[in-house]
Amino acid sequence: MREIDEGLARQLASETTTLCRCWRVRRRDGAEMGFTDHDRTVRFMGLDHEPGTGFQGSEIESSLGLSVDNAEVAGALRSDRIAEADVAAGLYDGAAIEQWLVDWRVPSRRMKLFAGTAGEIRRGAGGFEMEVLGVSEALNRPMGRSFQRLCDAEVGDARCGVELGGGAFRRDAEVVRVLDARRFEVSGIDGRPDGWFSLGRLEWTSGANDGRTATVQAHRAGPIVVLELWHAAERPVAVGDGARVFAGCDKSAGTCQAKFGNFLNFRGFPLMPGEDWLTAWPREDEAHDGGSLFR
Repeated sequence: MREIDEGLARQLASETTTLCRCWRVRRRDGAEMGFTDHDRTVRFMGLDHEPGTGFQGSEIESSLGLSVDNAEVAGALRSDRIAEADVAAGLYDGAAIEQWLVDWRVPSRRMKLFAGTAGEIRRGAGGFEMEVLGVSEALNRPMGRSFQRLCDAEVGDARCGVELGGGAFRRDAEVVRVLDARRFEVSGIDGRPDGWFSLGRLEWTSGANDGRTATVQAHRAGPIVVLELWHAAERPVAVGDGARVFAGCDKSAGTCQAKFGNFLNFRGFPLMPGEDWLTAWPREDEAHDGGSLFR
């Protein structure tokens, strides 16, 4: 049973209250900040909770058992401490969030309503909506390996083992012409076949997007090399912007062997029968000797 401060309990029972809601956010980089729906700063536990930030919380869904408790926090990017660039860079992904009910006259009278982590963050024109997941969300995360035909490692990670730091798998490019928000012509990556950098990572090294990363959807080789991103860059791309581009992988066994020469580290099961095998039946013209299905 939740314990409630006696003074706070009297406030809850009275016809008029001096209560407000406060949110404490601790980002992955260690930065901690506080916000409140009150019109003045509320300070407790050594942290000032800033008013007028545009934060607005939804009701909290809570239940018994192992189901996930959820809440949402919506607001406008009006606080000097909430920068759109930080949201876009993922600094709030997985942030620890607490919601408190506080008597703003006597902040020591308070009660924690919810604790969880930031989930999906949806951004709009000048605003955001953040999903907050309860502590039981960790129980929903898959554990162990996935058994599938495709590789379940990320190209370049420790399980993959491919070194993307140089050679044919990395190129420094420069934008020479912007076609639209997602497509642009580049120089510096000539000599690579069509699709070599498709599904690869792009890191901006200069320009308005310096330090940000993106995923390459398509790489078209030829006299004019074109890169197309999955999503438009956070800020406009301009001629002269620099980027570091890494080779992509479609996670198939053929690509692992032919493109990266890394089949010994392949983390998939390319000979795993598909769903059609479950509905197959023996035919007279087939060999039924118990041998391999793959010749």
